[in-house]
Amino acid sequence: MEDGDWVMVRPPTERDLWNPSLVDTESSKPLKLTFSGPAKHWTDAIPIGNGRLGAMVWGGVKEETLQLNEDTLWTGNPGNYTNPNAPEALTQVRKLVDNGQYVEATAAAVKLSGAPSDVYQLLGDIKLEFDESHLKYAEETYHRELDLDTATVRVKYSVAGVEFLREHFVSKPDQVIVAKISTSKSGSLSFTVSLDSKMHHNSHVHGKNQIIMEGSCPGKRIPPKANANDNPKGIQFSSVLDLQISDSKGVIQVLEDNKLRVEGSDWAVLLLVASSSFDGPFTKPSDSKKDPTSESLNKLESIKNLSYSQLYAHHLDDYQNLFHRVSLQLSKSSKSILGNNLLKTEKVVSLVTNSDFKESEDEKISTSERVKNFQTDEDPSLVELLFQYGRYLLISCSRPGTQVANLQGIWNKDIEPAWDGAPHLNINLQMNYWPSLPCNLSECQEPLFDYISSLSVNGSKTAKVNYEASGWVVHQVSDIWAKTSPDRGEAVWALWPMGGAWLCTHLWEHYTYKMDKDFLKNKAYPLLEGCATFLLDWLIEGPGGYLETNPSTSPEHMFIAPDGKPASVSYSSTMDISIIKEVFNAIVSAAEVKLRMISLKKFLRLNLGYYQQKLLEMVPLWNGH
Repeated sequence: MEDGDWVMVRPPTERDLWNPSLVDTESSKPLKLTFSGPAKHWTDAIPIGNGRLGAMVWGGVKEETLQLNEDTLWTGNPGNYTNPNAPEALTQVRKLVDNGQYVEATAAAVKLSGAPSDVYQLLGDIKLEFDESHLKYAEETYHRELDLDTATVRVKYSVAGVEFLREHFVSKPDQVIVAKISTSKSGSLSFTVSLDSKMHHNSHVHGKNQIIMEGSCPGKRIPPKANANDNPKGIQFSSVLDLQISDSKGVIQVLEDNKLRVEGSDWAVLLLVASSSFDGPFTKPSDSKKDPTSESLNKLESIKNLSYSQLYAHHLDDYQNLFHRVSLQLSKSSKSILGNNLLKTEKVVSLVTNSDFKESEDEKISTSERVKNFQTDEDPSLVELLFQYGRYLLISCSRPGTQVANLQGIWNKDIEPAWDGAPHLNINLQMNYWPSLPCNLSECQEPLFDYISSLSVNGSKTAKVNYEASGWVVHQVSDIWAKTSPDRGEAVWALWPMGGAWLCTHLWEHYTYKMDKDFLKNKAYPLLEGCATFLLDWLIEGPGGYLETNPSTSPEHMFIAPDGKPASVSYSSTMDISIIKEVFNAIVSAAEVKLRMISLKKFLRLNLGYYQQKLLEMVPLWNGH
């Protein structure tokens, strides 16, 4: 079975839901994803990250790749997310819907669409090349793992009796990707390292032990072919790799002005920092005053006196403060994170830097084999592992001060990733953050709230011009520039003005968990108020006297119209009405907490019953009847 294979698992029966004998006999297993060989596909590589910087560790032997990402690397510039022709098209679409001409309304709704989102880009790769002897490594000694308890990737194998160990992590406090390579035999470490990228870039050796790679993102989603001068300046980026080796043995050589060669060392530590010229969603890259290379070099300067152990201790202290908050125990003998696995920082550092790193018997069984075996042996510790892996991913791709987690978190290998790697607001972005509160990671939500604030700025322009409405609106797909207009394409997925409203439900839910009145007053309430104001304008009275959303789509869903043809545009989809009711209830509840009688609160308090009654009557299935 390959690491990337799918496995069909039977649904549990009622008898399976509780099995005391299983609880008593199940052996404990560490919170580690393990692999018996190097990754063959990108999806088999192991993700690491600190919210802003990310890497995918392939675990190759003769040649290794650490594929790199920085969360502000996107195509494009701030855009104009309005369509002055939309009001006329909106009137036409609404009339067709009122007449029951859903197929025609679906076709006409294309006139409401806008420009496509911009595209998430990649940073590049750290390339490691070892000598030919690594082609003959002992396959039975190979072990690759992600330790969720320490957010550390380790790769171990032996060549001619010499053990090689690589350790990788990304530090949030020190904003650096760290890799350490060590061997069990003194003076036996030799390799070449370089930086490369699919992006427009150049790289060169800086000093005796650093490589600088500078590049740029396209200033447009699709750069014009006719005249390069028409392509505006895009986001600039820089990454700097710093190479350190043991003092007693080894030398560093410069090759071809863009590679570094290590010969005869005991160990090596690689530090990778990166910066971009992105200066917020409303600033053009051409107007940015940021110098990515200077920022990267300054960052390296600030950590130059920190040892590997100190960097690792900072990383553990930060990461475990989040990860150790929740323990899931589904089997009696499974070890609780808050108990047996909570090690002191000094002890953990000494363990993971020991070249005599040993794997337990449980770790010799790869995670893919455990998944395969789940068909016949429903191991509860595998469920624990999956749960904690989800928490690990959120911690690794969304932290205070970073960009919002996009469609792929922060990890991407392509210039043209699937669905642009963009935040999709018709469920995907919301799903990224659903675990944050029940899994005790509320800080990881902060980028989402910052993003909603940016969306509200552009969204107020879209609401005013496109729909002649107050408040603010966002549709299905966005990007780093806080795009709020409908996307380009068919209405079935492009035309859905409930994206911002659904995001706003996260604001109220955050308050109900944290009970932070400052957050409610200064962040959540103003955004909820603007969203509710738009919804009040968006609701119109239909031919039957009921309030309705028109046009309305159920995201990416088609239906068969009365004439037997497929359509996607109608009125008052259940999803629209559900979200509107939730936002209205949230704004009234929030206003009660604030104890401030503003006009919107008065209006909704006096009329919420009317609105709910009308909405309920429009959709008989609302209460499950």
